[in-house]
Formats: sequence, structure tokens, C-alpha cells
Amino acid sequence: MRVLHVFKTYLPDTTGGIEQVIFQLCQGGYPLGIQGEVLTLSPQPEPALVKVADHPVYRAKQDLCIASTGLSRQIFSLFKARIAEADLVHFHFPWPLMDLLHFCTQQRRPTVLSYHSDIVRQRLLLSLYRPLMQRFLGSVDRIVVASPNYQQSSQTLQPYRHKTEVIPFGLDPLAYPSANPERMAFWRQQLGERFFLFVGVLRYYKGLHTALEAMQNAPYPLVIVGSGPQEQALKTMAQRLGLSNVIFLGKLDDQDKICLLQLCYAFVFPSHLRSEAFGISLLEASMYGKPMISCEIGTGTSFVNQHGETGLVIPPEDPQALRAAMQQLWGQPERAAQLGQGAARRFEELFTAQRMCSEMARVYRELLESKTTQHP
Repeated sequence: MRVLHVFKTYLPDTTGGIEQVIFQLCQGGYPLGIQGEVLTLSPQPEPALVKVADHPVYRAKQDLCIASTGLSRQIFSLFKARIAEADLVHFHFPWPLMDLLHFCTQQRRPTVLSYHSDIVRQRLLLSLYRPLMQRFLGSVDRIVVASPNYQQSSQTLQPYRHKTEVIPFGLDPLAYPSANPERMAFWRQQLGERFFLFVGVLRYYKGLHTALEAMQNAPYPLVIVGSGPQEQALKTMAQRLGLSNVIFLGKLDDQDKICLLQLCYAFVFPSHLRSEAFGISLLEASMYGKPMISCEIGTGTSFVNQHGETGLVIPPEDPQALRAAMQQLWGQPERAAQLGQGAARRFEELFTAQRMCSEMARVYRELLESKTTQHP
């Protein structure tokens, strides 16, 4: 079976939660008889075909980007060529250009849509896009969402509940590098072994402004790994607040990130808006058995991090609540260790890449069998 994944950005140009999910689906599909490939945009698509691990990535030239929506003329012909070789198309929502690809090429392959997030910030543009979006969501054969929390809380998904199912995202620990002993020793010397950690792209919805407020006069350090649009504003805020206990490390490679995930005391993830639909970084923290602190925003973050079982869940944009949660974990090492053990258990039960890929393969086969029955 050949599956074409379609999304606006992908490795090696960008790294993020959706890219990680697509990567795991492509790599994890091979043992199940599924050959995955990716169609995406790139500002510099030379070469146009690259290989990421074992799967091919076809890159069209991005001509323009408006409101986080990449636009391309070339992708229409490229989509048509790739769809001719595919048995099934797996769209990754949201990306409005993807809707146009689907309708303008009049493709007839079975379609799966992973609904990663509501459109939260671009409300004016959403009002213009909504008719096309609703037509697109109504036309795909199956919609997959990563948590029951998001399925229940998304108003956009309610009309399509009959064809929506929950398949949690998953990670493969073997896809991550082993921690290098020399790098572990380096970071242990630099940071010690008792620090809170955040990992992610520094975007507007990550809630790090709340974390900085919570860190005023705190007796413990917070290490922030990642870069992004909010980086300079956050550094300026930290300087204004006199936060010598907050360490910005910028973007690190996977080897260093793994070292910090293993060394950290606990993981802080203060995202406060629904744009944070799941939180792959939370999965990484639970994979390494770390207690977590996250916010209740009605999305998959509270599906990954269960209050009192794997960590603490607090109200969003509440510096006092975040500070209290950090103090609670810091002052109760045994409790923190128990929560970390709970996180590791929940990861093994629900969030492995093997489980995600097996469930997605079932959906693919059901659709292909259904189409064959309808059109023998």
C-alpha cells in the first residue's frame, strides 16, 4: 500500500509536532506493508526530492506565505503526479491550500485527514475560509483526532463525529539517539540534575510569559530549549524581571535534547491556547519518565498529562498556580518520582509509535476495502 502524506511543512526544513507524527507514520508503516511518502512546500526546494530516513519527500516551491499558509503554483501538478502513484491520501489539517488541491485535481483516492488543530488565531480569515473548510471536512472519508478531549471540545468537528475516531499520537524510543556520555557529563556540569525543562518552538500559544512570571525569586532553575518568533520578546521579559534562574539554550540538536530530557527533574509545558492541540514534547517527557506540569485548555495536553497520575494540571495563564505546582514537585522528590513512573507507564500503554501505526494501518485498510466493495 502506498500512502501520500500532505502537509505545508516537513523535515528537513522544519521540525515540530506534526512533522514528528508524519515521520513516525512513514517509518512505522514499513513493517506493516505501507510505503509512505510526503508532499510539502519548501522556500528552497533544491533538490526537489530528498530522503528523510527511509521515505521520500517531494518538495514544491513555496511562492508566498500569508497568515501561516504557504502558497504554491507548482504543487498542483506535483500533487497530481504523486496521487497517480498512491493508493490513499493522508491530509494533515489545517492548511487551506490542501483543500484546493483536493478539489481542483478531482482526485478519487480514499482520503484520511488528521485533524491536528482548530484554527484559533486567524479569526477573520477563518470566516472567509469556513465554507471551503466545511466542504473539505465533509468530503474526506475519515477524520482522525489524537485525543478524546479534542474531539469533544472542538466545535468544528461536531458535524463529522460519525466519521471521526481517536488514534493517539505515538513515538518510537528507538528513533531517538542514545544519550552520549560526554554530552551528558557536559550538561550535568553546566546545569546540574535538578532543573525544570521546557522544550518547544517559542510561539505565542506556549504560555512561556506565564512561566517567566512564575519564576520570579524562585529557588529552582528553568531551562528553555527552542527558538521561534517569541524568543527575543521572552528574553527581554526575563531581563526586565531580573530572572537569573531562567536559562535560554536556543535550538539544540536531538542528541543534546535527549540529554536534557534525561537529566531534568520535571517538565513544564504552560501552553495556554487551543493552538496547542496535543503536545509532542509532553510525549517525549513521559517517554523518559518525567513528571509534567501542563494547563487545562480542553485539548490533548490533558490527555497525555493526567492530573495526579503523570503530573499536575493547572489553570492556564495563572503564574501563581504554576509556581505552586513547581514548588510542590520541587519539595516532594518521592511524589515527583511516582508521577514520573506513572508517565512512563501511560506512555507504554497508549503512546507508542507501534500502537499509532497499527491503528492507522487498520483505518487505511478499512477504507481501501470499502472503496473496493463500492467500486469492484
